Amino acid sequence: MKPKVYLTLPVPEEVRKYIAEHCDISQWEEEGPIPREVLFREIANVDGIITSGGKIDAELLDHAPNLKIVSNMSVGYNNFDLEAMRQRNVIGTNTPYVLDETVADLTFALMLASARRMTELDCFVKDGKWEPTKDDEVFYGLDVHSTTIGIIGMGRIGEAIARRAKFGFNMDVLYYNRNRKPEAEKKFDAVHCDLDTLLEKSDFIVLMTPLTPETQHLIGAKEFKLMKNSAIFINVSRGQTVDEKALIQALQNKEIHAAGLDVFQKEPIEKDNPLLKMPNVVTVPHIGSATLKTRDAMAMRAAKNLVAVVTGKDAIDPVTKS
Repeated sequence: MKPKVYLTLPVPEEVRKYIAEHCDISQWEEEGPIPREVLFREIANVDGIITSGGKIDAELLDHAPNLKIVSNMSVGYNNFDLEAMRQRNVIGTNTPYVLDETVADLTFALMLASARRMTELDCFVKDGKWEPTKDDEVFYGLDVHSTTIGIIGMGRIGEAIARRAKFGFNMDVLYYNRNRKPEAEKKFDAVHCDLDTLLEKSDFIVLMTPLTPETQHLIGAKEFKLMKNSAIFINVSRGQTVDEKALIQALQNKEIHAAGLDVFQKEPIEKDNPLLKMPNVVTVPHIGSATLKTRDAMAMRAAKNLVAVVTGKDAIDPVTKS
């Protein structure tokens, strides 16, 4: 008898076929996220779940006594209550590696768009405001090349960003990380420094840390005051790693020059959030890994983690508490 699994989101047909070779599948087929009470009913007898950011806590686990694995289709796993999962011997997995380069691409897209005011000037042209003028200073932005980037969190994605910065844009690379990365220092001439030094010296500050109790509001009012007035702040990690009120104040008070944001304190972002009215803020809807190729690869990686555990093998990408 095949193990039973539940998919809380659609997956590519190739991925579904792979899972079906090994498992009996049930799936949420409706628009929007599955209601929690519906999920509780659906997982009563399943051995595994594939999800992407759904809250996995003691309440949910109590409704799934046979559960062996929750496979997150994401590199992040702050939706996991790891202690509750350990107590019930439920394995959690994520999908590292397959999205590193794609997220690094988006990071540079945000840097370039913020520095050269791409979204602001795109609206300027489309709104018919572009008129002949002797003074084009109104269009000026900031250079990205030959500046200094500060990367907070030199994991795999951080290293992909550093490679682009060093070899693509001739940037000096500073980084702050719990552990030094000698290989990154050798490859990219990256300089390890404390957080305050990074904030004071960098032209672009890129936040790439996972969300943990230690990184909650890692960047707040004190940190923004340390940054250059010309600095551009980029967040592609998690919204809760930043004190969003402090970010808004720093932008309003011109303590920093601009920001490029893929993540927010609350998602979807509230329509009255002041960030949405600021022309020097580039906002995108948490799309770090959002390309067809990468999302398909993430889905297959999540499927292989799922199938491995429900068929009695070791997980490929088990997660543990930081």
